[in-house]
Amino acid sequence: MGYLLRERFRRSNVNHRLSRRCMAMAVAGTLAIAVPGHAQDNPAEVLELPQVEVIGTSLLPGLGTALRDVPANVQVINSGDIGRQRQNSVTDYLEQNAANLTVNAAQGNPYQPDVSFRGFTASPLLGVPQGLSVFQDGVRINEPFGDALNWDLLPQSAIANIQLIPGSNPAFGLNTLGGALAVYTKSGATYPGGALQLSGGSFGRKAIEFEQGGRSGKLDYFVTGNLVDDKGWAEHNASRIQQFFGKIGYQDRSTDLDLSLTSANNALHANQTLPRSFADNIRQAYTYPDRNDNKLFFMTAKGSHFLNDDVLVGGNLYYRDYRNRNLSSNVNDNFGRVDADGNVDTTQGFNNRSRIDQQGFGLGLQLTLSGELAGRKNQFVVGGSADIGRARYTQQEQAAGFGTDRGAVGSGEFALETHAKTRNRYYGLFFTNTLSLYERWGLTLSGRYNVARIDIRDQSGTAPELDGSHRYARFNPAVGITFNPNRELTAYATYNEGMRAPTPIELTCANPDDPCKLPNSFLSDPPLKKVVARTVEFGARGKRGDAFSWSASVYRTELDDDIQFISSGGAAANAGYFQNVGATRRQGLELTATRTWGAFALSARYGYVDATYRSSFAVNSPFNSGADANGAIAVQSGNRIPGIPQHSLKLRADYEFTSRWQAGANVLATGSIFARGDENNSDARGKVPGYAILNLDTRYILRKGWDVFARINNVFDREYASFGLLGLNAFTGQGRSFDLANAAGEQFRGYGAPRAIWIGTRYSWM
Repeated sequence: MGYLLRERFRRSNVNHRLSRRCMAMAVAGTLAIAVPGHAQDNPAEVLELPQVEVIGTSLLPGLGTALRDVPANVQVINSGDIGRQRQNSVTDYLEQNAANLTVNAAQGNPYQPDVSFRGFTASPLLGVPQGLSVFQDGVRINEPFGDALNWDLLPQSAIANIQLIPGSNPAFGLNTLGGALAVYTKSGATYPGGALQLSGGSFGRKAIEFEQGGRSGKLDYFVTGNLVDDKGWAEHNASRIQQFFGKIGYQDRSTDLDLSLTSANNALHANQTLPRSFADNIRQAYTYPDRNDNKLFFMTAKGSHFLNDDVLVGGNLYYRDYRNRNLSSNVNDNFGRVDADGNVDTTQGFNNRSRIDQQGFGLGLQLTLSGELAGRKNQFVVGGSADIGRARYTQQEQAAGFGTDRGAVGSGEFALETHAKTRNRYYGLFFTNTLSLYERWGLTLSGRYNVARIDIRDQSGTAPELDGSHRYARFNPAVGITFNPNRELTAYATYNEGMRAPTPIELTCANPDDPCKLPNSFLSDPPLKKVVARTVEFGARGKRGDAFSWSASVYRTELDDDIQFISSGGAAANAGYFQNVGATRRQGLELTATRTWGAFALSARYGYVDATYRSSFAVNSPFNSGADANGAIAVQSGNRIPGIPQHSLKLRADYEFTSRWQAGANVLATGSIFARGDENNSDARGKVPGYAILNLDTRYILRKGWDVFARINNVFDREYASFGLLGLNAFTGQGRSFDLANAAGEQFRGYGAPRAIWIGTRYSWM
């Protein structure tokens, strides 16, 4: 690609002289193909452009790597793709358009789903072991306390492009077991003008979105905000979203500087999973309240500077303050039991109130050298980073009884259960080198040395067993090779390794004799081992002109000492502990194809994931029909990991009826899954069934700059579930009232939303 750009520039009749620096970057193959009308003065700003064919293969500001030289099945989504479909959130767009990516409703709130890619998860739920790293402008935004990812904090209107990079790529640091999702935000230089959007419809949803960007000389700015009031499709799962993003920048031909602020103030209610006996009304809540209040203040400074035509130095600095307030209701497992003094426990349940205050800050520095090695084009990147996280966690508990609608009515005061402080220190040194071996062959070598230090300290004075210090370190290598026989075909092979250190929440909830409830009551601090991932991938991608493109890949990721959350049973479905379970494997394939015929476009994306345990172990799952007299089940090598569908298919069709009227349709089909607690795949209740739904969208331009749009999700109003677990239903009395004495083990399910219709209008200006 760099060679073609160089030749194009040489043969053009432009009056201005192309600088030597831009020529050097073009020869290195790192310039983007920009959308007409967007000036690119500095090649280091390439990842902020609306459309790119350059991949950010390191976290810090740099030049990226031309797609033809990347040995991975990278998926690139730009702001135009997102804007055309007018989805309610970025996770809605990813669910319906990204290959091998699925979403489930474990939280019961549409703005905080679990996102799974190739069988690895980025989730806001503290009980889910995380396997994906997510970045915003080069800063890792997995929270330090449990590596959780709060999707509601990421404003969709601020996104310039998203790059979904598969594998255990060590360049992306800790927690990159199955892939990395890199988000690059807009700047005023490339997104001038503004827009105001209003929408509303089903479930009482009302939303307003605005954005404005501009440039004056070497300075630019961009601001955007989102306000959403959503009553929720079910009882007790309303949401209030308040997001803001702003960026100011300075750019000339040698320097690019940006300072950005992301803030949010969101209130999210959840309706929890429901036992199958409640399936006659999936809009009801099992118990309530269940509420999360999320607040964010996140500042990032990043910049780059060319020391000369071939040397670029880049770096970033950030501060992130995230605060969570949670109120949840839980059944008392000990109801009706008699203690040693002969007293009967008559408390039906508890209201648990927790508070997490997290601060993260860090910095990084990177050097990019472009030139020749042994007479061949070469780009070498070396750098280091430090990420420091601190968290203070408190949990209080209040006795409660359940009303006729299963609302938990508190009695008495909240009593302190846990008060702990944690500190994470993550350090990394990395390098990556991309060498053009021959005209058609490219070789990429990279590696990263990670050190993770985690300290946990009890602050209550009553639980010294929480105190502990842990250190994990490892060097993770990667190698990849690409073959480009012509401009329209790339084949590749790659091998890479990654590492994940146990999080503070996992280390303090790892005792099977003292299961935790999530959000957790910390109990003890037994050691867990680090997780090591090894991925091999083979694939190819190609295109034929602008009308047809395709990709195909096969992969296998092997994990040693994988960490799983093991349900402990009881009436509290979220009770359990973390455990190293030995080896696990995710392997599969991805197939994509996109074709246009004039006004009609069609795309298809298929993903297959075979996620299995490769070691045998025993876990407690008393409500699994295959459990022994002690409530234990035996998991064998080859059993499938719960919650991960084997098959997913996504079809997208677009048609332009006229130059003003466009319409599209998404078909989303997902295979069945095993419920959590069915790790041995033997529960008589079987799997959570697969499903297929149809979504429609349309847009009509009233006049230049002003359009109206509409969406219909789940057109045929299908009832479906995307998540399941085995637990004890404590509400088996008359009218589904509390009756723990006659409680029954059931499969609980997390349901998707019924049919919904939204309409809106958007006015844009320059």
